[in-house]
Amino acid sequence: MSDVERESMEYDVVIVGAGPAGLSAAIRLKQINPEISVVVLEKGSEVGAHILSGAVLDTAGLDKLIPDWKDQGAPITVPVKEDNFLMLGEAGHVRLPNVMMPPLMNNHGAYIVSMGNVCRWMAEKAEELEVEIFPGMACSELVYGENGALEGVVAGEFGLEADGTPGPGYEPGMILKGKYVFLSEGVRGSLSKQVIEKYSLDAGKEPQKYGVGMKEIWEIDPEKHKEGTVTHTMGWPLGKNAGGGSFIYHLDNNQVYVGFVVHLNYANPHLYPYMEFQRFKHHPVVAELLKGGKRVAYGARAISEGGWQSIPQVAFPGGALLGCSAGLVNVPRIKGNHNAMLSGIHAAEAAAEALAAERSGDTLSAYETALREGPIAKDLKPVRNVKPLWSKYGLLASLGLGGFDMWVGNLTGWNPLGTLKHGKTDAASTEPAAKHKEIDYPKPDGVLSFDRLTNVSFAMTNHEESQPSHLQLKDANIPLSTNLPKFAGPSQRYCPAGVYEFVEAEGEEPRFVINFQNCVHCKTCDIKDPSQNIVWTTPQGGDGPNYPNM
Repeated sequence: MSDVERESMEYDVVIVGAGPAGLSAAIRLKQINPEISVVVLEKGSEVGAHILSGAVLDTAGLDKLIPDWKDQGAPITVPVKEDNFLMLGEAGHVRLPNVMMPPLMNNHGAYIVSMGNVCRWMAEKAEELEVEIFPGMACSELVYGENGALEGVVAGEFGLEADGTPGPGYEPGMILKGKYVFLSEGVRGSLSKQVIEKYSLDAGKEPQKYGVGMKEIWEIDPEKHKEGTVTHTMGWPLGKNAGGGSFIYHLDNNQVYVGFVVHLNYANPHLYPYMEFQRFKHHPVVAELLKGGKRVAYGARAISEGGWQSIPQVAFPGGALLGCSAGLVNVPRIKGNHNAMLSGIHAAEAAAEALAAERSGDTLSAYETALREGPIAKDLKPVRNVKPLWSKYGLLASLGLGGFDMWVGNLTGWNPLGTLKHGKTDAASTEPAAKHKEIDYPKPDGVLSFDRLTNVSFAMTNHEESQPSHLQLKDANIPLSTNLPKFAGPSQRYCPAGVYEFVEAEGEEPRFVINFQNCVHCKTCDIKDPSQNIVWTTPQGGDGPNYPNM
């Protein structure tokens, strides 16, 4: 709403998103020069409320940022003791020998953590350095200067009516301006998308690829709990229908993280990622582990999987893309938090150098160079062909050819396969429903597997219902005119929170319903919709999931 008058505040650096990347940048800026003014804006109700990650943490980024993190009481206390890699069939499994895996796949020295809790701790460290952190402050608009550089953001707009007009309790929010603006929104950030398009940051790059990751926390029988055990599986139940796999991490207090990832380049629109996850828990290996336990939390979010060849230009006039906004996940390692932290450190060092030289609003080329020539590059370049091989030729080719390419790349720095391309976007990979068979999913039993809406209640998600839907359609006709007849209405399946419905009352035409209150901010709809008709925008601050220990 460009005609609204807003107050303005100025900082040296404005950071959007209190995840590992944004908080690392804030801390590093203050470490370099305590006089640099830094503000972090977080759309969640508190720091960590919207953080969902596996997570086995490689501490490389944190070691560089806060070397004495153990002494400072970081919530990182469960070292990995055992690594398991399983190939599942419908009734059995084969354990892959650890010696087959390249050294980079070894989790020795890593820790099983709640990244939400790690971010809460990092926020405390940032505030001790006098970083200003404002949770519940969604950033809804970008502000550009006369020279076209990014200058700031609009944050904290509240009280809009469903039609977008100001309600009786309307608060216009503020403009927060920075000499540099860091976007660390996570995967498929709404502002990052706009910046990438405005400056053509993805020109000459491969399309970003994604997965949807779903996760439950379980409390299990103490006799079955093995603290520090990490298990990854591939194969059943996905088979040839989609790429993906699972993770099972034994943390402390008899708790287990159970997660499932489905690559979003699947062709069959009848595929139902959430139900694949629920079916997975009935495999004998998993069912025996969970028997007698109880699920205590649920959540979902998209994962950037494009890797090295999909990273856009990360520095642009007035700002930078950090962490998952740039897409820094190492797919075979299933890790990105260390690279997120490193990107925050690199961006902070580049900005501090620029500020010391009394520069502002320019392109931080030193950050671009650090990302493409430093430890992030060393992590991502050797594994860059695993994902395109998996996408094009399936799991076995990825394990064989991809494993060989990873081994050589890891040992020599040279990849025999060069740099393979991804090709289509995940949306364009969706094929017409007529080309595929429907998939018969068993009904959840309420013990190991659960219906979607019941599980969403365990994400503790909430949205003020009187506000405009933050899930916007470019064309309101497309769901019924195109997506339902051609693709069998895939949004009712690919969303892990039950947001989208095609409602058919007897004697009436079907209606497309958006239950935005259910949204857990995973961004899958923005990515996978075959018509690219759904645009995820930020709701008012504080709304969305409230993850305690994800």
